[in-house]
Parts: sequence; structure tokens; C-alpha cells
Amino acid sequence: MSLKLFNTLTRNKDDFIPIVEGKVGYYSCGLTVYNYAHIGNLRTYIFTDTLRRVLEYNGYEVNHVMNITDVGHLASDQDEGEDKIDREAQKTKKSPYEIAEFYTQAFLKDMEELNIQKPTLMCKATEHIPDMIALIEKLVNKGYAYVTKNAVYYDTSKFKDYGKLARLNLDGQNSGARVEVEPEKRNPFDFALWKINQPNHIMQWDSPWGRGFPGWHIECSAMSMKYLGETFDIHSGGIDHIPVHHTNEIAQSEGATGKKFVNYWVHANFLQIKDTKMSKSLANFYTLQDLKNMGFDPMVFKMFVLMAKYRAELSFTDEALTAAKTALEYIYNFVTQMGNSDDASKTRNETTPTGRLGDVTQPSYEDWVKEYKEKFLEAINDDLNTPQAVAIVLEIIQEAYKRKQFGIYETLLDFDRVLGIRIKEKRESTKEELPDEIKTLITERENARKTKDWKKSDALRKQIESSGYILEDTPEGMRCKKKE
Repeated sequence: MSLKLFNTLTRNKDDFIPIVEGKVGYYSCGLTVYNYAHIGNLRTYIFTDTLRRVLEYNGYEVNHVMNITDVGHLASDQDEGEDKIDREAQKTKKSPYEIAEFYTQAFLKDMEELNIQKPTLMCKATEHIPDMIALIEKLVNKGYAYVTKNAVYYDTSKFKDYGKLARLNLDGQNSGARVEVEPEKRNPFDFALWKINQPNHIMQWDSPWGRGFPGWHIECSAMSMKYLGETFDIHSGGIDHIPVHHTNEIAQSEGATGKKFVNYWVHANFLQIKDTKMSKSLANFYTLQDLKNMGFDPMVFKMFVLMAKYRAELSFTDEALTAAKTALEYIYNFVTQMGNSDDASKTRNETTPTGRLGDVTQPSYEDWVKEYKEKFLEAINDDLNTPQAVAIVLEIIQEAYKRKQFGIYETLLDFDRVLGIRIKEKRESTKEELPDEIKTLITERENARKTKDWKKSDALRKQIESSGYILEDTPEGMRCKKKE
């Protein structure tokens, strides 16, 4: 089936059709690096990565660009308050660049621990100031922007469909309805493209309008269009970006180019704690390190996120984390049981290739596994239905146990291309490299069992165990491991 994505712009699940066949231009909003990413942030980046993985699973070549905001993001996400990084720098007596670099590296570490793929390109705002200035100049020349003593503002009254993404009702809004009153601002929804006359701000650059720094919104427009073109396929972020940040990105990008900016807007919902959005400003957040200190592996948190639809609010509770841990352990137990056998990727049903077990005829191994592969693809292509995809993974393992046909490891690896829960790494971490003499004894014992020479088989077991190894005959096959 074709991939369908819920497009915030249309409010529908739309068939995904790329601009260039087989290729996808994809931009996702990155972190403002003034503090550690909290797990609400990380939920969004797991979603961002899952979207990319699903696109790649469908055979697309994805050019994924993500920004790092290291200047210009004010405390209110709009046009008031201090710059978040500048504020942290002044508080800690460190340079903004030191602050940004420290938290960027912490973010990259979180991404690695959650098996979130690095974007094709990560671009820093401070390295693209000339691109932003050029874009602002274009808006000024086209009449979409005006200059005051404090800033260059975007004139939202000049852009016909300003509120189309968020479906804002702009009628009857008075000054200050959205942001702090600025006497020279023409409309309440106008937003700053470039801030000037801010003597206390540490990071500043020369511009045609005076020394200053960029607004948050212009950064993403300038960088996304530089690397993906004036119109590209997909832009993602959190739902909190819809009414301000992404609305402003559309206005300034389309105002400058006269072209549609993005075809598909895809947004993840909040992670809630005690019915409240998790937020640094509310000081009610956990970091990934906090979860590790609580005894939860990062993959447990990832499974917790995958077991909910990305567009639904997700409540952070111990019970939900425990349920995710149970599901993950069920998968890991299966692959590690298979992982200690040389023929782990093969079916254990070699003696009944037609699918006949005893007196019961079953569909062939290939047929029943194929059904699960089709179900999995259908789930992920239905607007990234990861809860259903996880359920299918659990079901195929249960079915393998039921049929005593265990050769589904390659299928699980294929599914993990989307889920990213490190199935291969888990299996490899539990595999023991047995000494050659032990491997020889195991082979001799297996041959003895096949010829029903139970006396020799028992003697070989005792010889193996006296060498410091334990043999376990399980429904999935023989396992051998070193005594602890």
C-alpha cells in the first residue's frame, strides 16, 4: 500500500507523492541548545527518525536536514523575553558558543543512546547568518517587511494566507493579543526577522539595518531552502510549532519566493506528565539520564514512545514504562535465545518442509511470515502506526513459538529498520564465542542425539559441563553458555 501521512496543512491523511520520484527532501526542527533535551523533546526526535526510517523502508532516498538553534530563540518562542542561549551564557559566565557546543554534544549523545540516526546534515544557525540576511533583504525589497528602531518585522497583513497552517482567526485581534506590545509594530501577529539595538545581547552581527541578531523563525526558512530548495517535500516538528514557528516559516518563505514552501507538514503531540505538557519552562521534565538513573534502558523509553501514536498525547507514567519494558524484554528474550545457535536464522522445522507438524498441516513457513510482513508494511504506511507495528512484532514471535518455527530473525531485523530498537546489537551482545574444543563436543553430542545414542550424548554433556559450560535444551534448540 502507498504511504499515507497526516498533513497538518490539509488536516487529512494524504498519499505521499514526492516532488522527485524516489527522493525525499525532509527538514525537521532541531533543538535549541541551552539545556539538556528532556524526554518530551526526545519523543519528537524519535518520531522524526521514525518518519525517516519509514520513508527509507519504502525505498526512498531521504535528504534529511535538521537545524541546531544556537541563537535567536527568545524565551516566549515569539518576540519577547531574553534569548535562551544568551541568558544561559550570562548566568553561567560562559560564552554562548560554549553553552551551545556543550548541549549540542549532550543532544547527540542522547540521539546515539536512542538509536536515532544522524540527519544527512545538521546545520547551526550561527553558521548561516549571511543566508538569513539575504532572505530578509528579499522580504524588505518585496514589501513584506519593515524596519523599526528595534527590529525588522514581517508584515503579516501583506501575506494573504498567513494563518492557513494553524487555521488562525486573525479578525478582531488587538495589539498585544499575541506578543508584548511594540509601539512601532503594525499588526499584533507581526514577528521579528532581525533584532537591532539590543546592547546587552552577546552574539551580534552587522547587517543593512544595524548590528543585531536573527529571529528564530527566519533561521529555519533560510537553512531549509538553502539545502532543500524553495519547495520541498516534508517538514516536521512538535505541535507547539504549528501556531507560531511554522506559521511564520510559511509566511516568510512563500513571501520571498512566491512558491509553495512545503507539501507535507507532519507534527508530533506532547508528552504529558500529570496532565501537563512536559516543559523546561515549567521545570517538570525528565532527561534521558534521569530515566537511566531510575533503572530504565534508553530502548525502554523508545519502545514506550513507539507504543503510542505520534499524533496522540502520551502520558508519562511508571506503569506505561513498565509495560514497554515487558514488551521489549519479550522481543529481546526471543532473539537472544536464537542468538546462541549457529543456525539461528533457519527454521527449526527442517524435517517438515511442507509445514506438516505431527498430524496438523500448516501454511508453509514462507507464507505465514509473508502475511506478517504485509501487515507490518500496512501498519507503518498508515500514518506511521507504530503501536500496531509493535503489536505485529509481538504477534509474529508468539506465532513462531506456537508453530515451533523459529527462523524469523531476519524478518525481525527487517522490522527493526523502522523500529530501531537494536535487535541485532542485543543478539550480538549475548552471543558467546565458544572455544573450538567445546564446539567439537557439541557437534559430537548433536550427532549422538540424532542416532539416539543417549549414553554417548549424556557422557558428552558431562564432559562439556566439566569444562565450565552449561547446556540447555530448549524448544528453540540447544544453548551453550559459560558458567557464571
